[in-house]
Amino acid sequence: MPAFLQLPYLESVMSADLEHIRQIMREADCLYTEAEVDTAIARVGAQINAELADRNPVVFCVMNGGLIFSGKLLTHLNFPLEASYLHATRYRNETTGGDLFWKAKPEVSFIDRDVLIIDDILDEGHTLGAIIDFCKHAGARAVHTAVLIDKDHDRKARPDLKADYVGLPCIDRYIFGFGMDYKGYWRNAAGIYAVKGM
Repeated sequence: MPAFLQLPYLESVMSADLEHIRQIMREADCLYTEAEVDTAIARVGAQINAELADRNPVVFCVMNGGLIFSGKLLTHLNFPLEASYLHATRYRNETTGGDLFWKAKPEVSFIDRDVLIIDDILDEGHTLGAIIDFCKHAGARAVHTAVLIDKDHDRKARPDLKADYVGLPCIDRYIFGFGMDYKGYWRNAAGIYAVKGM
């Protein structure tokens, strides 16, 4: 096989474990319904419209978790913007984070421009903090952040780390849905769910 076809894949859950994945959903606690999440996204969109409409921002979706939130949020933003993505992660289909791993750095220039970073969750904030620092050091005029979920605990990477726009607060449990995953699965769940016992 030619070298350019040999891609570095993340290890996926084997099909034998799919029953476990299904059981996670069956036993999960629904924290927010799809309607509640959609209402929160509309509210965040209104806040961003009020504050960034005249700033000509570059909007970066943080893949993969921010994909669904970004897609829904962008339809609420009624001003000109450039939308792109970046991919930095600490989880790599695990339930706990490790070192920051860049899969794709921004390709759109944002020097002397406002940047809006859209991500799924502000948990401890190591990933989001590193992305903010990267954008500032690379010449962004200002960096704004929007997260669907802000997890309520005192383990933030920095005491001053807060998202500018927050959809919903969340208790300190392992959650999935609306872009957030459990071992690579259930990003497609149409609500916010907490794993039983986690």
